Amino acid sequence: MWKALHRYGVLVFIGMGLIDNSVLPTPGGMDALVIVLSAHRRESWWYYALAATIGSIVGALLNYSIARKGGKEALDKRLGDKRAKKVNRAFEKWGFWSVFLSSLAPPPVPTAAFIAAAGALQYPQKKFLLALSSGRVLRFSIAAWVASRYGTQIFRFFARYYEPALWTLVSLAVAGGLAALIYWRRRKREKHGEPAVPAQKAA
Repeated sequence: MWKALHRYGVLVFIGMGLIDNSVLPTPGGMDALVIVLSAHRRESWWYYALAATIGSIVGALLNYSIARKGGKEALDKRLGDKRAKKVNRAFEKWGFWSVFLSSLAPPPVPTAAFIAAAGALQYPQKKFLLALSSGRVLRFSIAAWVASRYGTQIFRFFARYYEPALWTLVSLAVAGGLAALIYWRRRKREKHGEPAVPAQKAA
């Protein structure tokens, strides 16, 4: 398996990039793959960082192209009115830096939202690719280098304390799921013109 991943690394990362920019995103999935592979083959950390950058760009370019064809209406439908307005304001104000910083920052920063905004607002493709590739190569290079230097110690730590780490992750996942459910219900009520919290009857 490791030999196959090493040989077809770019193709694996391209597949991950396409999935990450689909309707079923994998936040942190690309970073996790980079970290695991770089820790296993420390001398090839630069290769995995480059492969992850290429894969991420391919997936993001597809997202950008779809949003470019759909325009602002498709963006509003995908993100919701309020979120779309926030992303649009940030993008119109910062432009290049909004794409760069969102591609550099780790999850839960909504990189896909800024990618879609760049396409919907007809941001020049060359500038978009420059901002995205600059942020991604820096992000994945840092993750790969750190994993190549300290990956063994990190994995030993988790191997020793896997039970508390597992329960912590499960707790965070449950909390995140509940927060997402509450947010979704509020958005659904607001969309139908219902108040988020029922008004109390007067005494």
